[in-house]
Amino acid sequence: MLKNYLKIAFRNLWKHKAFSFINIMGLTVGMSAGFLIFLYVNFELSYDAFNSKADRIYRLVTDLKTPSETINSSTCSWAFAPPLKNDFPEIEAFTRLSGGSFLVRKGDVKFQETKTIFADSSLFRIFDFKLIHGNPETALKEQLSIVFTEKAAKKYFGDSDPVGQTLLLSGEGLPATVTGVMQDIPENSHIKADMFVSMSTLTQRFNKGIDDQWGNFGADTYFLLKPGASPKSLEKKFPAFLQSHAGKTMKESQMFYTLFLEPLKDIHLHSTRGSLDAGSINNVYIFSVVALFILLIACINFVNLTTARSVERAKEVGIRKVVGAPKSLLAKQFISESILVCLIAFVFSLALSSALLPLFNTLSGKIISQGIFYDLPFVGALFLAAIVIGILAGLYPALVLSSFEPVVVLKGRFTTSFKGILLRKGLVTLQFGISIALIIATIVVYTQMDFMRTRDLGFTKDQMLIINTEGDPKRDAFRNSISEVSGVKSTATSSSVPGGGNPGAYSELENKSGDMQIANLDLYFVDFDYVPQFNLKMAAGRAFSREFGTDTTQAMLINEAAVKLLGYNSPEQAVGKRFRQWGREGKIVGVIKDFHYRSLQEKITPLTMRIEPRSSDLVSVKIDGENMKETIAAIENRWKTTMPERPFSYYFMDEFFDRQYRSEERFEKLFFNFSILAIFISCLGLLGLASYSTMQRTKEIGVRKVMGASVGSIVGLLSKDFLKLVLIAFVIASPLAYYGMFKWLEKFAYRTDIKWWVFLTAAVLSFIIAFATVSFQSIKAALMNPVKSLKSE
Repeated sequence: MLKNYLKIAFRNLWKHKAFSFINIMGLTVGMSAGFLIFLYVNFELSYDAFNSKADRIYRLVTDLKTPSETINSSTCSWAFAPPLKNDFPEIEAFTRLSGGSFLVRKGDVKFQETKTIFADSSLFRIFDFKLIHGNPETALKEQLSIVFTEKAAKKYFGDSDPVGQTLLLSGEGLPATVTGVMQDIPENSHIKADMFVSMSTLTQRFNKGIDDQWGNFGADTYFLLKPGASPKSLEKKFPAFLQSHAGKTMKESQMFYTLFLEPLKDIHLHSTRGSLDAGSINNVYIFSVVALFILLIACINFVNLTTARSVERAKEVGIRKVVGAPKSLLAKQFISESILVCLIAFVFSLALSSALLPLFNTLSGKIISQGIFYDLPFVGALFLAAIVIGILAGLYPALVLSSFEPVVVLKGRFTTSFKGILLRKGLVTLQFGISIALIIATIVVYTQMDFMRTRDLGFTKDQMLIINTEGDPKRDAFRNSISEVSGVKSTATSSSVPGGGNPGAYSELENKSGDMQIANLDLYFVDFDYVPQFNLKMAAGRAFSREFGTDTTQAMLINEAAVKLLGYNSPEQAVGKRFRQWGREGKIVGVIKDFHYRSLQEKITPLTMRIEPRSSDLVSVKIDGENMKETIAAIENRWKTTMPERPFSYYFMDEFFDRQYRSEERFEKLFFNFSILAIFISCLGLLGLASYSTMQRTKEIGVRKVMGASVGSIVGLLSKDFLKLVLIAFVIASPLAYYGMFKWLEKFAYRTDIKWWVFLTAAVLSFIIAFATVSFQSIKAALMNPVKSLKSE
């Protein structure tokens, strides 16, 4: 029986090649898109899940409350972890991580390892970072111990085992020992590093006594809890611990801490404490819905395209019923055909997904998968989905076709029921409703991204070269040497540039009431040339000037956001007020107009600036747009002359700042491409219904042509009903799309409005797409010889 089903199914598919191609293509595209999206969703949801103890690993995070604000920090004090481990038996182990950057040399081989992390020796006990060489218990125990990833180790040692060998670390050339080589960290880890250095190197050599500094925050701290330990119960014990150990520190600084345990698996998608690599659970939800929509549209296509052929198969059904075929047998026949089509589409979707996967990895900015057969469970799930889609999508056509009355269809008086017409029109309306919502969403996403790309940021970032000297003592000599290079317009040094990280500094500033207001404020260390270099505007007072000798130690600049924090009504009122910050005291000499030194997703926060040459490692170079390659080459030559032991590297300010929007730009590209696919599949569905309708009205078209109707009038007649469906879809989809995109825009501190023209554009596009799709079939019918249309069967 099954063999007979398949035989008939293949005959029908081969007999109607065009129909079969359109049907299979729609399902193939839909399955491929759904498969790729679910790979992406699974990858995002799998962050840090490779750790076997992930359910027991928690990040210790802090809320710091000052008289001015509450800071939600992802770090905690360096001093917290050791006594917490000693005081609470629920904690099995802890490790602290802190990012760094090191110059590493082995003979003539030298690299600036920017992805360096200081880590406690218990790192490998908590996380499943597998060591290929070395002992995980002792690898990070001693000072100046290094563990490389496999990829990083090859840069220095090739394929040989480097354990026990010595490298020179930092500009001082400290001898460091390689104690381990680990497998490359998985892509779906929120911890990214090429090199780990023992924490004792930091706490006992570079920053002695930091372990005892209860008010010094900056350590990413992770706890491994014992099996069965309750994180909520442990959190309730933290306030008493803090009061006992840090009560005096909190009272003196007027900064009060609250500790929380953040589950490891929540960090990537659910944490609100900020990260450049952080994902978005909202984007995961959006793509999941888009995948379901695309699969739904593909299923609707199948129903519409199959029922569009119901007239052609009506006599077949009638004859088979006359010779005794029961309704159940006919239903099984049509469902088996549906499953066969879906399985063929499944095979093609595997090939298409495999071909598109490299491009998809590029668009997503991550290696979502090495290949589709690396994810066999997903291939199996897609196979089952194909069968389920085949059954569900074929169920309605099977029931409709198998219920035809043989006497009626064999007499040629077959007509479609009102319910059938209504269902098909409803399905097409749903299809185009989804497509229109996606068109609106795509336009809104594009306008928001364009808004961020073109908004006046309040500073100049074009043709600005940034070079990190990593604290090299010859930095000033290098800067002076490149000032003479042709093509270099100006230079400046600083600790930070817009878009980069900056430390929060415990600060006391005189407020409107005359009190010294305590706050944790962002801090830039700069030189005298920084303000003009980035074309920052002054709102009041003056910029730093070499004419004032005290500016190097007793002067501060603040932005307008800091003025508001202090309660002043105007920037002028803040000029001349007192400050105390990190051991320095003096007066505010000027107020800078607010500029976006962070992403447009964040509000401009209070910022302070001070002169501090020793901490200004970044050299910003404004260069001429002409002969750029020659200018950069000349700068590189000066670098090699001044600091030959360091590799030369640089980045452009505009690219560096815009990297903050990479995740949104990837979202924009992915959303756009999947929206195009959804619209394409919807057009196939509309084509199917147009084909069906045209077949039903063949004789009517013939009569109208005989009576003198023009091609244009016939096309308009056939298109009118479908354009009405599009209009209904637009009316339903527009408010839903508006609400969804309004919620999406809420995550941006600075955002565009959803203008009326967005909906007008979506309406026009949807009508053009629908008319172009329908007119293809309508023109074909209108040009048909009326003799053929009216010929008796």
